[in-house]
Amino acid sequence: MHDFSLFFSIDSIIVFILVFSRISGMLITAPIFSTFPIPPQVKIALAAVCAFIMYPFIVQHCSLITPKDLISLSILLFKELAIGILIGFAISLIFTAVEIAGQLLSIEMGLAIATALDPVTHQNVPIVGQFYLFMASLVFISINGHQYLFSTVYDSYSSIPIDMTFAFSKHLTEQLLYFSSQIFLLAFSIIVPIYLMLFIVTILMGIISKIMPQMNVFMIALPLKIYIGLALMVMLLPSTAIYISKLFGNLLININGMFS
Repeated sequence: MHDFSLFFSIDSIIVFILVFSRISGMLITAPIFSTFPIPPQVKIALAAVCAFIMYPFIVQHCSLITPKDLISLSILLFKELAIGILIGFAISLIFTAVEIAGQLLSIEMGLAIATALDPVTHQNVPIVGQFYLFMASLVFISINGHQYLFSTVYDSYSSIPIDMTFAFSKHLTEQLLYFSSQIFLLAFSIIVPIYLMLFIVTILMGIISKIMPQMNVFMIALPLKIYIGLALMVMLLPSTAIYISKLFGNLLININGMFS
């Protein structure tokens, strides 16, 4: 017989609130949930349901000494929220790289002025960046990346338990710094075939302008680079999606290992 009173004691309720805080922090910065304007009520309901599912497994192995004052409880809540934000931020790095890739490509194509309103940042971003961001979101869902989000939160309790300690492992810090430093490299690797072709077109247009100075090369080069860039984006769309899915898979596995 299971002692169900364990799950409804004051200590268990506090653990539930702390689990809810960590999941809520993850939803604040995690891709998909922070990329698109999901109503806060939906996020709160989702965090509550996931916390209700997780906390019976966590409370059985939790050695938390219940805080006796509001200040200690507030510190614990802040810590759990910060851990969740850190997990979501780490997984969202690849989305940042994808968006930067789209912005770099839009500049090279001459579409940097064609922008759309980003509902998250409330800033105008190039439509090419939005296109790659939407594609990355579909790829992320197709490889069940959203399941990795909650799995990483659950596994994080083995390395960062619910207590008053705030020590993060050296490996975790090094890996976060490493992934952050690789954003621009990942961004350029996503668009390198298209970027190189457009760079070659720019060089050829420069050579033509020297050979035929009376020709207005810039009036030809601008629409030509747009057409070539769009055509290459469509042609390389399957291979780009496959490459992004591999990046997602490797990143999710590494981040899950960092927090587990």
